[in-house]
Amino acid sequence: MVDSLKKPSFEEMRPGIKVPAKETILTPRFYTTDFDAMAQMDISANEDELKAILEEFRADYNRHHFVRDQEFEQTWDHIDGDTRRLFVEFLERSCTAEFSGFLLYKELGRRLKDKSPVLAECFSLMSRDEARHAGFLNKAMSDFNLQLDLGFLTKSRKYTFFQPKFIFYATYLSEKIGYWRYIMIYRHLEAHPENRIYPIFRFFENWCQDENRHGDFFDAIMRAQPQFLKDWKARLWSRFFLLSVFATMYLNDVQRSDFYAAIGLDAREYDKYVIEKTNETSARVFPVVLDVSKPEFYERLEICIRNNEKLAQIVNSSSPKFLQFFQKLPYYLSNGWQSIRLYLMKPVDVAHTHGTAH
Repeated sequence: MVDSLKKPSFEEMRPGIKVPAKETILTPRFYTTDFDAMAQMDISANEDELKAILEEFRADYNRHHFVRDQEFEQTWDHIDGDTRRLFVEFLERSCTAEFSGFLLYKELGRRLKDKSPVLAECFSLMSRDEARHAGFLNKAMSDFNLQLDLGFLTKSRKYTFFQPKFIFYATYLSEKIGYWRYIMIYRHLEAHPENRIYPIFRFFENWCQDENRHGDFFDAIMRAQPQFLKDWKARLWSRFFLLSVFATMYLNDVQRSDFYAAIGLDAREYDKYVIEKTNETSARVFPVVLDVSKPEFYERLEICIRNNEKLAQIVNSSSPKFLQFFQKLPYYLSNGWQSIRLYLMKPVDVAHTHGTAH
């Protein structure tokens, strides 16, 4: 009985292979796009910068970085109970997100090879980085006697189709928010090594530089396609993607606040810092960003968190399924209303900074 409390059980496909987390609106997505449209893009407006970024990728600064050292060679049974469960979930979510990037970038590298060699090589080298990250995270999961079957994930996950413009918005934000997440955790644990419960966090400083370079690549691509940034639709889409990424992270992390507490962080304060920094960074390329300094922004997200807690209680109740639907409806409607109000908040216009913030 004590042992079952200590080591939470996960559903396994076969011994040691974890059943992937159920896909929800908040889980990492797999993407596909219009490869022909991507191949036909004219990048001449910013080709020099893209070639400079390609040289950075070729240098492969982290080729010797992701090597497990002696600190990994121990048992991790002391990480137990909820902390163990939440830590495995953190590793799984991170691995799935990195693997999603690997699949998309690898396919883009393959499809663009003959038509856009600079972009093709950039995507291929980014897929190399993402494969390293995913492999390192999956190996970390094995320290907790679990791994993901990445081949199964490739075949079983639903793929979301985005036009190239939306791929750029989404991946730019994913890479830049990844940078701020990793560097914030690294700096915190550098100052408080007593909270470094597992050695993977020591790797985050170099790791986040990969994310930053990838984000810079998507920044450069978008500025090579000014039509993606300068019309009224770009203003609407910038707000949509910023809100989607920020809200998803905030709702996920607050739900897992015990994990952050285990490494000495307050999930809300951590997310607010990451959101603020990612929003500032995005002002270098997007025509507008969100006004995250307004208390209303987090007040509405907190209402969504309380709604989600009520929804979870309903799901776990003994009420019949048909009754649960009507019990859930007010909370779904409230979440939808909060999302609309957040989207309609007056954004911060940064169009005047274009070309000066780089």
